[in-house]
Amino acid sequence: MADDRQVGLEKDEGAPIRVWDTHAHLVDDGFRSDLPEVVERARSEGVEGIVVVGYTVETSVRAYEIAVRYGLRATAGLHPNYLNEADTRQWGRIVELLERRECVAVGETGMDGYRKEVPMDVQRAWFLRHIELAAKLELPVVVHSRDAGGEVIDCLEEGFERFGRCKVVMHAFGEDESVLRRALELGAYISFAGNITYRNRKFDRLRGLVACVPTDRLLVETDSPFLAPEPHRRKRNEPAFVRFVLQRAAELRGESERTLGECVCRNAAAVFGRCP
Repeated sequence: MADDRQVGLEKDEGAPIRVWDTHAHLVDDGFRSDLPEVVERARSEGVEGIVVVGYTVETSVRAYEIAVRYGLRATAGLHPNYLNEADTRQWGRIVELLERRECVAVGETGMDGYRKEVPMDVQRAWFLRHIELAAKLELPVVVHSRDAGGEVIDCLEEGFERFGRCKVVMHAFGEDESVLRRALELGAYISFAGNITYRNRKFDRLRGLVACVPTDRLLVETDSPFLAPEPHRRKRNEPAFVRFVLQRAAELRGESERTLGECVCRNAAAVFGRCP
């Protein structure tokens, strides 16, 4: 007869590797026809938590509704590229959503120096408003930073000084090492997405930063439906594919995928709370 402990070990080794997808835009219209199947596929792949991200009032409401229906977590906020129509009424709706328990983070917010669709001073003012709210509600803030790393860190430092500290998640990190170091000094969590799996050399620098993040600050995400990882690149991304990001991160760090997955789960639970 086999030793019970050995049988248990074998079962454990054959179980899906646990992980969280800490940033998924399941509010996208591309998921309307098969969202139940998308959530079920993720769970069957060991995805224990999905953070459904809002970036306008409308998508934040939708994120909340999805979180309630499927037992997930949601965020509410105004993305820097969608601020031209932002007003006091919209902000009041965001604040109202964040008072509900399913909404576990402020954002997606931040600054974007790539598209330049909104003046940077306007982006900065709204980013500070999000940081102030996060500090007040004792919630994490989910940060978009594209070609604006220095400005983002400056704004976080100012916000912490003025309003108090809050947890920070640098989503789909793509800035340079100096920004990474400054973010870590602020206590930020660093989340990597599918682009660390891409084969083109333009992402070599980013891949080199994966091993620089302390284990207790590392997160992974899909940014669904964008940034689909290899081997699904250029297809619709979905939370089940976060395992490919985890796998590549573990390879780059020289760590066990299962062990790193457990660390990611602990980090995500510390930031966003456990899935109901």
